[in-house]
Amino acid sequence: MWDERYSTEEFAYGTEPNDFLREAVATLPPGDALCLGEGEGRNAVFLAEQGFDVTAVDSSLVGLRKAERLAAERGVSIRTEVADLADYRIDPESWDVIVSIFCHVPPEIRRRVHADVVQGLRPGGTFILEAYTPAQLAHGTGGPPVEELMMDLNALSEELDGLEFDYAHELEREVIEGVYHTGRGAVVQVVGRRPS
Repeated sequence: MWDERYSTEEFAYGTEPNDFLREAVATLPPGDALCLGEGEGRNAVFLAEQGFDVTAVDSSLVGLRKAERLAAERGVSIRTEVADLADYRIDPESWDVIVSIFCHVPPEIRRRVHADVVQGLRPGGTFILEAYTPAQLAHGTGGPPVEELMMDLNALSEELDGLEFDYAHELEREVIEGVYHTGRGAVVQVVGRRPS
């Protein structure tokens, strides 16, 4: 499905970074950044432009090739890794920043990935997440069509146990990102830090 979505010349979710990531980037510790479910690379390339050493992981080779092309066009480099998050493991204390932007996977995979995120951050490292909540189903402006793939703050608080939340909110905002995220969206946003 994702190879097919990313196979057009157009970037499915645009080439500009996610608004929440753009707003939060100044608060992030410098260093190594991991972008999960990164697709066509807009967020990874943005972080590379800010001086981060970035690795983008996605199950779609087609998407990651576009990410590499976007990075080259912007004059930065990123590493890409084709991997299904169901099988991907985050090495402990390996990352200063981990990013999950609209990375919707089945709950059992998500719980394991989030446990890996907590352990994968170095002390003082930061996790940034934005995802759709179940309320998004009423908007129909993007995201998966089933509630089980959505996230809410209560579940995230449990799944990310071990992080201190600098910011954690559910809200509605305009999400304008390419052709697949366009309009009012119900989202959850988290900035979590592993204690030093």
